[in-house]
Amino acid sequence: MPLFGNSFSPKKTPPRKWASLSSLQVLDRSTRESELGLDYGTPSMNLAGQSLKFENGQWVSESGSFTGDRRELQRLRKRNQQLEEENNLLRLKVDILLDMLSETTAESHLMEKELEELKQHSRRKK
Repeated sequence: MPLFGNSFSPKKTPPRKWASLSSLQVLDRSTRESELGLDYGTPSMNLAGQSLKFENGQWVSESGSFTGDRRELQRLRKRNQQLEEENNLLRLKVDILLDMLSETTAESHLMEKELEELKQHSRRKK
């Protein structure tokens, strides 16, 4: 005989409400973004006294113009162009050298094959 009897049957819990109890649901989107920091804005940084911001995939000066020395900027652009031309020339030279190497290798293989054929032909005559 059970001590407490067979009358134990727990009550079913009522179904949960679909709405969250969080106060975030009450706020509209703009309020949530401003209060929770979801609106990051554009990234910005300060380099050597120059403020830059990231817009459309590029870093742009916030003041709108370069505050450095114009002669220095022109010198850097000219040096950049010289280096690009030198790089293109070196690439061309590498391509030519690779072509020459492949041609010489092919000729060497042909000569080796001819030499083997001549050796075999001379062995047959003996």
